[in-house]
Amino acid sequence: MRIARTGILPLIGAAALAGCSGSSEAEGEARWTSGSIEDLREAIGERAEHGLDHVRFEVPEDAGSAAGQTAMTKAALLYASALARGASDPGELYEVYTVPRNDPDLKAGLAKALAQGDVDDWLDSLAPHNGAYGALSKAYLALAGKKAAPSPEIPVPEEPLEAGDEDPRVPAIARQLAASGYLSSAAGRAAGQRYTENMVAAVKRMQADYGIDPDGIIGKDALEILNFSDADRARALAVAMERLRWLEREAPKTRIDVNTATGRLTYWREGKVADRRKAVVGEPGHETPQLGSPIYRLVANPTWTVPRSIEEKELAGKGAAYLRANNMARKDGWIVQQSGPENSLGLVKFDMKNDHAIYLHDTPAKALFDEVQRQRSHGCVRVEDALGFAALIASHAGLSEEWTTARETGEETFVALPREIPVRLLYQTVVLDEEGKPSIHADPYDWDTRVARKLGFGERARHVLKAGSQDVGP
Repeated sequence: MRIARTGILPLIGAAALAGCSGSSEAEGEARWTSGSIEDLREAIGERAEHGLDHVRFEVPEDAGSAAGQTAMTKAALLYASALARGASDPGELYEVYTVPRNDPDLKAGLAKALAQGDVDDWLDSLAPHNGAYGALSKAYLALAGKKAAPSPEIPVPEEPLEAGDEDPRVPAIARQLAASGYLSSAAGRAAGQRYTENMVAAVKRMQADYGIDPDGIIGKDALEILNFSDADRARALAVAMERLRWLEREAPKTRIDVNTATGRLTYWREGKVADRRKAVVGEPGHETPQLGSPIYRLVANPTWTVPRSIEEKELAGKGAAYLRANNMARKDGWIVQQSGPENSLGLVKFDMKNDHAIYLHDTPAKALFDEVQRQRSHGCVRVEDALGFAALIASHAGLSEEWTTARETGEETFVALPREIPVRLLYQTVVLDEEGKPSIHADPYDWDTRVARKLGFGERARHVLKAGSQDVGP
């Protein structure tokens, strides 16, 4: 049996098809016709619309024999799995990944599609069908369709750009500064060819975030952060599509999503966005894990039991005077910080159910919300105006009076929610801008790289965000 190889780069092997391959007898029950085989070939041939064109899938030439039928079924299930669940397994890529996954019965779906002769429609139904995925796919195809070899959008200057210089590259630099959050969108669109003081200040903030001397001069290092070639953009878009394929297709209509790559929280209620606000998440080395975990209660005036890891690394050598100054005391062998506005959890904690001691909370360190890169915590999620957010949650739950009473006690008080609110801690470096177009942001944890490798993409110059938290809070 000759094998036709569709594509040229990494092959997804049978081991990646967990739970999708069965016995030859079972696979032989549904027969492949010439029409169904052509449908499969055409679908795989058009896999660029899913950012999977760097992945190789093997399709047998001959499906007439029993072995050929079995091989064809395995090929179909392999490609179907890539569309339905992703070509990679986040549980293998990351130490922690508990966000609910998409997991359809592909064997039953393929058997039905073969019986009805609509393999093409079945395959088309497996990938996400939403505006975000469609926008990513459209942008990816536009890049994949370019005939010229990819080249950097912003060529590295022979001489570094300094304040006041005029250069045709400046508008592109301004646009990427805006996309990364260092300039306003209006300033990014309106930039001329002069490297202004406003842009210099933005570049200095970016350099400081990445551990580069914040001199405001645009040279090789600064451009490696800002610069995205066509290949870099395609890579980011493909990774973003893969991350969406991991997710269940029908997310809870009422939920909280936190994008840890951009430090943004979105509260969905009955399928509509009810609130958006900034969040501070884990810094590199203390990354906020990708979790699916519900909020089950609000905690007014929380105390904070310091984790052993923070006690040993951050509080080692601190004496009794330090503990008293920070309203801390030892209790049953643990350091506990008492309730109050200077408590590291602030005045409200959003208790979540998970085995990783990760939750949302308030913070006295309000200035961190003014940072562009807000990966500054020890792993938990700090919420901007957390008291306002808690009041909103309590109101929607019919608990406004109970919540007000709990706050007024001045002591740690628990208010159970009548219905848990699912929370998804996600990592998305590509988001849609105000016009619904994909905008590529920083990859602060360098978590896109391992996904990109699974999709067959090469490396790019990487500057990982510099760890820089100054407090001991979670």
